[in-house]
Amino acid sequence: MKNETSLKDTIYSAIMDGIFSMEYRPGDILNEKKLVERYNCSKSPVREALIELCNENVLRSIPRYGYEVVRLTAEDIAEMIEFRLILEGGVLRERYWRITPSQFKRLEEINDKCELENVDAWTHWEYNTEFHIRLIGYCGSNYALEELTRCMSRLKRAYAQFYWGKWDDGIPHTDTRNHVKIIECLRGGDIDGALCYLKDDLSDFGGLKYEPRPAGS
Repeated sequence: MKNETSLKDTIYSAIMDGIFSMEYRPGDILNEKKLVERYNCSKSPVREALIELCNENVLRSIPRYGYEVVRLTAEDIAEMIEFRLILEGGVLRERYWRITPSQFKRLEEINDKCELENVDAWTHWEYNTEFHIRLIGYCGSNYALEELTRCMSRLKRAYAQFYWGKWDDGIPHTDTRNHVKIIECLRGGDIDGALCYLKDDLSDFGGLKYEPRPAGS
């Protein structure tokens, strides 16, 4: 049973990596039989991995046909950014005072990596993700951290779908330019300023602007 579970996790991760690398593109159909042959295993771990991916809305089961890679829309991205603004902004407003001087220093070190120009898009994404995960983690809200981690994983799929292959490795990344302002404001106790810069930061997804929708729209 343990080996089956471990194999399921391996197959799950391999399929996710295939989606991130665009080996599997939105609308592609994954076939259970071909996956069994690819991983040289029984149906059970493959099926379990596929079911878990369906539960997470990564795949969509089409009876007697296969599993379709779900396409994320621009509206999906806007909703996730809106969710992040509510989540991260709310946690920071209530708990930013918990961040220690040494943790601020660590955030600055991560941001230095975010500003590197000669890195590929995925490395830049991981640095940006680490910055936000650490920022909320330092506020001491484990539940919020779990939800943010889950949302960042879904946004990573959107990053792959919309922007894969559209950047040269050497171009400057400007979508993290507000990090330093967020840190400065939080250090100075200016939470309103920090939240304004957070909104600008989250809206600038992959160099494109995604504004939160007006209430009631």
